[in-house]
Amino acid sequence: MVAALTRHFGDLDIAEEAAAEAFATAVERWPADGVPPNPGAWLTTTANRKAIDRIRRENKRDDKHKEAQMVYDDDPPEPLGAIDDDRLRLIFTCCHPALAMEARLALTLRMVGGLTVPEIARAFLVAESAMGQRITRAKAKIKAAGIPYRVPSAEDLPARVSGVLAVLFLVFNEGYLATGPDTDPVRHDLTAEAIRLTRLIRALLPSDGEVAGLLALMLLIEARRAARVSASGELVALDEQDRGAWDAALIAEGHRLVRERLAAAAAGVAPGRYQILAAINAVHTSARDMRDTDWSQVLALYDQLVCLDPSPVIALNRAIAVAELDGPEVALAAIDRLECRLAGYHAYHATRADLLRRLGRSQESRAAYDKAIGLAGNTAETAYLTRRRDQLR
Repeated sequence: MVAALTRHFGDLDIAEEAAAEAFATAVERWPADGVPPNPGAWLTTTANRKAIDRIRRENKRDDKHKEAQMVYDDDPPEPLGAIDDDRLRLIFTCCHPALAMEARLALTLRMVGGLTVPEIARAFLVAESAMGQRITRAKAKIKAAGIPYRVPSAEDLPARVSGVLAVLFLVFNEGYLATGPDTDPVRHDLTAEAIRLTRLIRALLPSDGEVAGLLALMLLIEARRAARVSASGELVALDEQDRGAWDAALIAEGHRLVRERLAAAAAGVAPGRYQILAAINAVHTSARDMRDTDWSQVLALYDQLVCLDPSPVIALNRAIAVAELDGPEVALAAIDRLECRLAGYHAYHATRADLLRRLGRSQESRAAYDKAIGLAGNTAETAYLTRRRDQLR
């Protein structure tokens, strides 16, 4: 609805607030009047009226003609491009190069992913107030610069797509493991929408390796969704998952995409970040059992990835593979060097707690679990970490 209103009125603030007001009106009226036969149409019509009312209130100029055009616009629509999808156009609007990359990511997560400001702030490990200001400034810049609401032309797409892929991956990650305590631990609506939009971008750029890599990565992670949360609502770690519950069709499609990119790499096309992450997940989903995992291949892929993305989170994930090959003590030494950069990241403390547990250092492990539990917002993950901590002697 926000995307459709943005197309109609060309203003993100008006679109977002009109949609919110329409839902608030529904909450007030539907219990008394009953749910209308077509709720979506009712909400859309109400939101359009709310937007027009707001524009009239804010613009007192004697310009009734423009107001009438807003309701009865007979002008021919602009060309929609190769794909007619409001949300895809909204993503490219939010990811315009005129905005800083951090602003693009935050704004798109808010406008397209529907994430709250606290959820986005947790994803970026920044304060909520700072994130709110970042989103407000990004909206203002789009309005001031007159950034168009459309999918870019074919020649402009390659330069614009990297920010879009980063946003879609963050939307997917929020669905894969929600950061907030007041939402479902796994949000299929977000993962499904991220996959749908990535498929649309692949249709626009069928030869782009990173688009294919991101789609493969999402499919291979999504394939494990049914096995990731237990009946009691606890997160199930990869080594404890029922691999028979994994989605074989999604795994097959993901593996096919990874093989295509491996063939391109063999022909001299260097893989990007998403392609390497997809290859790592292909190794995991190829193993019949955790013990069959080819950890040497996983580590080799992480070594490639560190060259492209030397972030502390990648280094943390690499250390997990190091623990399987060289032992927990070597891995612990590696991740302890990341403390100053990941002290507020719950996965750092959870990984450290597990390594300390494997080394028999129960008291230190318990303290690390306590830190991880305090920082984790996801209820399923909190339940898993609490059980692991309570199992310590």
